[in-house]
Amino acid sequence: MTFLVENETEESFSFSPEDTMKLVCEAVLEEESCPYEVQVNLVLTDNEGIRELNREYRGIDRETDVLSFPNVDFDREGVFDMDENQEADYFDPDTGELVLGDIMISVEKMREQAADYGHSLRREFAFLVAHSMLHLCGYDHMEEAQRNVMERKQDKILTGLGITRD
Repeated sequence: MTFLVENETEESFSFSPEDTMKLVCEAVLEEESCPYEVQVNLVLTDNEGIRELNREYRGIDRETDVLSFPNVDFDREGVFDMDENQEADYFDPDTGELVLGDIMISVEKMREQAADYGHSLRREFAFLVAHSMLHLCGYDHMEEAQRNVMERKQDKILTGLGITRD
Protein backbone atom coordinates (compact mmCIF):
# COMPACT_ATOMS: atom_id res chain seq x y z
CA MET A 1 0.00 0.00 0.00
CA THR A 2 1.15 3.49 -0.74
CA PHE A 3 0.33 6.37 1.58
CA LEU A 4 1.98 9.65 0.65
CA VAL A 5 2.03 12.74 2.86
CA GLU A 6 3.02 16.18 1.58
CA ASN A 7 3.35 19.00 4.09
CA GLU A 8 2.92 22.38 2.37
CA THR A 9 3.20 24.19 5.70
CA GLU A 10 6.13 24.99 7.97
CA GLU A 11 4.36 23.08 10.76
CA SER A 12 6.01 20.26 12.66
CA PHE A 13 4.23 17.73 14.85
CA SER A 14 4.87 15.78 18.05
CA PHE A 15 3.73 12.65 16.19
CA SER A 16 4.47 11.21 12.78
CA PRO A 17 1.70 12.17 10.33
CA GLU A 18 2.92 9.42 7.98
CA ASP A 19 2.75 6.68 10.63
CA THR A 20 -0.62 7.85 11.97
CA MET A 21 -2.06 8.15 8.47
CA LYS A 22 -0.92 4.63 7.62
CA LEU A 23 -2.36 3.23 10.86
CA VAL A 24 -5.75 4.90 10.38
CA CYS A 25 -6.00 4.18 6.64
CA GLU A 26 -5.21 0.51 7.16
CA ALA A 27 -7.83 0.29 9.93
CA VAL A 28 -10.49 1.87 7.69
CA LEU A 29 -9.62 -0.44 4.81
CA GLU A 30 -9.77 -3.46 7.11
CA GLU A 31 -13.13 -2.32 8.53
CA GLU A 32 -14.43 -1.93 4.96
CA SER A 33 -12.97 -5.29 3.84
CA CYS A 34 -11.14 -3.67 0.96
CA PRO A 35 -9.70 -6.50 -1.14
CA TYR A 36 -7.07 -4.32 -2.87
CA GLU A 37 -3.76 -2.71 -2.16
CA VAL A 38 -4.45 1.03 -2.36
CA GLN A 39 -2.87 4.43 -2.89
CA VAL A 40 -3.95 7.47 -0.89
CA ASN A 41 -2.35 10.90 -1.00
CA LEU A 42 -2.57 13.41 1.83
CA VAL A 43 -1.67 17.09 1.64
CA LEU A 44 -1.30 19.17 4.78
CA THR A 45 -2.06 22.76 3.88
CA ASP A 46 -3.10 26.02 5.53
CA ASN A 47 -6.48 27.75 5.72
CA GLU A 48 -5.87 29.77 2.56
CA GLY A 49 -4.86 26.69 0.56
CA ILE A 50 -7.91 24.70 1.60
CA ARG A 51 -10.16 27.73 1.11
CA GLU A 52 -9.04 28.01 -2.52
CA LEU A 53 -9.80 24.34 -3.13
CA ASN A 54 -13.14 24.58 -1.34
CA ARG A 55 -14.08 27.57 -3.51
CA GLU A 56 -12.87 25.93 -6.73
CA TYR A 57 -14.34 22.45 -6.26
CA ARG A 58 -17.36 23.02 -4.02
CA GLY A 59 -18.26 26.65 -4.69
CA ILE A 60 -17.90 27.45 -0.98
CA ASP A 61 -15.68 30.46 -0.28
CA ARG A 62 -14.41 29.62 3.21
CA GLU A 63 -11.85 27.41 4.84
CA THR A 64 -12.77 23.96 6.10
CA ASP A 65 -10.94 21.30 8.05
CA VAL A 66 -10.70 18.53 5.46
CA LEU A 67 -11.55 17.90 1.82
CA SER A 68 -11.77 14.51 0.18
CA PHE A 69 -11.26 13.91 -3.52
CA PRO A 70 -12.40 10.34 -4.28
CA ASN A 71 -11.13 8.65 -7.41
CA VAL A 72 -13.61 5.75 -7.32
CA ASP A 73 -17.32 6.02 -8.12
CA PHE A 74 -18.95 3.59 -5.70
CA ASP A 75 -22.39 2.18 -6.48
CA ARG A 76 -22.75 1.41 -2.75
CA GLU A 77 -20.56 2.76 0.01
CA GLY A 78 -17.81 0.40 1.06
CA VAL A 79 -18.54 -2.14 -1.68
CA PHE A 80 -15.42 -2.59 -3.78
CA ASP A 81 -17.03 -4.27 -6.81
CA MET A 82 -15.13 -2.63 -9.65
CA ASP A 83 -16.57 -2.52 -13.15
CA GLU A 84 -13.87 -4.04 -15.35
CA ASN A 85 -14.55 -1.35 -17.97
CA GLN A 86 -13.40 1.28 -15.47
CA GLU A 87 -10.38 -0.54 -14.06
CA ALA A 88 -8.01 1.63 -16.09
CA ASP A 89 -9.49 4.69 -14.35
CA TYR A 90 -9.14 3.26 -10.85
CA PHE A 91 -5.89 1.28 -10.76
CA ASP A 92 -2.32 2.49 -11.07
CA PRO A 93 -0.91 0.65 -14.11
CA ASP A 94 2.59 0.53 -12.59
CA THR A 95 1.73 -0.82 -9.15
CA GLY A 96 -1.71 -2.37 -9.66
CA GLU A 97 -2.93 -0.46 -6.60
CA LEU A 98 -6.43 0.97 -6.38
CA VAL A 99 -6.07 4.76 -6.38
CA LEU A 100 -8.67 5.73 -3.78
CA GLY A 101 -8.05 9.47 -3.94
CA ASP A 102 -6.65 12.49 -2.17
CA ILE A 103 -7.14 14.06 1.25
CA MET A 104 -6.46 17.73 2.04
CA ILE A 105 -6.24 18.83 5.68
CA SER A 106 -5.91 22.39 6.96
CA VAL A 107 -3.33 22.25 9.74
CA GLU A 108 -4.64 25.55 11.13
CA LYS A 109 -8.20 24.18 11.40
CA MET A 110 -6.88 20.90 12.79
CA ARG A 111 -5.03 22.74 15.60
CA GLU A 112 -8.05 24.95 16.31
CA GLN A 113 -10.43 21.99 16.52
CA ALA A 114 -8.09 19.96 18.73
CA ALA A 115 -8.02 22.89 21.16
CA ASP A 116 -11.80 23.40 20.93
CA TYR A 117 -12.52 19.72 21.63
CA GLY A 118 -9.80 19.44 24.28
CA HIS A 119 -8.00 16.50 22.76
CA SER A 120 -4.59 15.93 21.22
CA LEU A 121 -3.54 17.11 17.81
CA ARG A 122 -2.82 13.50 16.86
CA ARG A 123 -6.40 12.53 17.76
CA GLU A 124 -7.82 15.34 15.60
CA PHE A 125 -5.52 14.37 12.73
CA ALA A 126 -6.55 10.70 13.04
CA PHE A 127 -10.23 11.68 13.12
CA LEU A 128 -9.90 13.80 9.96
CA VAL A 129 -8.06 11.00 8.15
CA ALA A 130 -10.67 8.41 9.21
CA HIS A 131 -13.50 10.73 8.17
CA SER A 132 -11.92 11.44 4.80
CA MET A 133 -11.05 7.79 4.17
CA LEU A 134 -14.70 6.90 4.63
CA HIS A 135 -15.55 9.51 1.99
CA LEU A 136 -12.94 7.91 -0.30
CA CYS A 137 -14.75 4.59 0.30
CA GLY A 138 -18.04 6.08 -0.91
CA TYR A 139 -19.64 7.26 2.34
CA ASP A 140 -21.33 10.62 2.79
CA HIS A 141 -23.12 12.48 5.57
CA MET A 142 -25.64 14.65 3.78
CA GLU A 143 -28.57 12.91 5.51
CA GLU A 144 -28.86 12.06 9.21
CA ALA A 145 -28.86 8.28 8.64
CA GLN A 146 -25.66 8.56 6.57
CA ARG A 147 -24.08 10.81 9.19
CA ASN A 148 -24.89 8.28 11.93
CA VAL A 149 -23.27 5.47 9.95
CA MET A 150 -20.11 7.53 9.40
CA GLU A 151 -19.92 8.59 13.04
CA ARG A 152 -20.27 5.00 14.28
CA LYS A 153 -17.57 3.82 11.89
CA GLN A 154 -15.21 6.67 12.81
CA ASP A 155 -15.67 5.99 16.53
CA LYS A 156 -15.18 2.25 16.12
CA ILE A 157 -12.00 2.70 14.10
CA LEU A 158 -10.41 5.29 16.39
CA THR A 159 -11.42 3.43 19.57
CA GLY A 160 -10.00 0.22 18.12
CA LEU A 161 -6.70 2.01 17.55
CA GLY A 162 -6.74 3.49 21.05
CA ILE A 163 -6.87 7.02 19.64
CA THR A 164 -9.50 8.55 21.89
CA ARG A 165 -10.49 12.03 23.01
CA ASP A 166 -8.77 11.53 26.38
